[in-house]
Amino acid sequence: MVTPLSDDIWWYDLSGVNAYLVDDGGALTLVDAGMPWHGNALVGGIREAGFELRDVERVLLTHYDFDHVGGLSAFDGVDLTIYVGAADARFVTGEERPPLSNHKGALQRVGGKFCSPPDNPVEPLTDGETVGSFTTYLTPGHTPGHVCYVSEELEAAFLGDLVMEERGTLKPSPWLLSYDTGDVSESVRGFVEHVPPFEVAGMGHGVPFKRGGSERLAETAATL
Repeated sequence: MVTPLSDDIWWYDLSGVNAYLVDDGGALTLVDAGMPWHGNALVGGIREAGFELRDVERVLLTHYDFDHVGGLSAFDGVDLTIYVGAADARFVTGEERPPLSNHKGALQRVGGKFCSPPDNPVEPLTDGETVGSFTTYLTPGHTPGHVCYVSEELEAAFLGDLVMEERGTLKPSPWLLSYDTGDVSESVRGFVEHVPPFEVAGMGHGVPFKRGGSERLAETAATL
């Protein structure tokens, strides 16, 4: 089941983690892919929104984590491209494994045992690159290659696990789930300083905001 956030954006509430479907000027885009058992829900949501699986042109991953890349296998055989921050790209393809020297990296290794590398091409992104109407913002800390995607045209930002919603407020990614919480705080502040205003804010966890997303993120940044 998907919930409309605007005329062009739908929210998947996947029981603990979120994904999003976006009609980006005719280019159907999935933002994040849930866990390995969410494939059927992702495909069902595409149809519920009025599209077919073959209509999906791209997947934008905010980062490599079990609960954000697990459903990619549902798109094997579909003609699409997967985009992800450069520092996380080799984890997605399976060419490298997260480092055991970091507690979060060790958690990623455990989760990675349940994920298989996608068949689709994976394109690494750097700060400032564009994909359709989206601009990529490098926001490391939760993972080294964590990125956020902002569409000024759609007035929307997809924040991954940079912050998480809890009871109507946003909180930065905590120590247990992050490579470096200092980097997380710096990324939140830097992101707020450089992005254009947006209404819809889609977080990886919690309830997304339909209105006032940039203002509410700015309130969080002011506390860091």
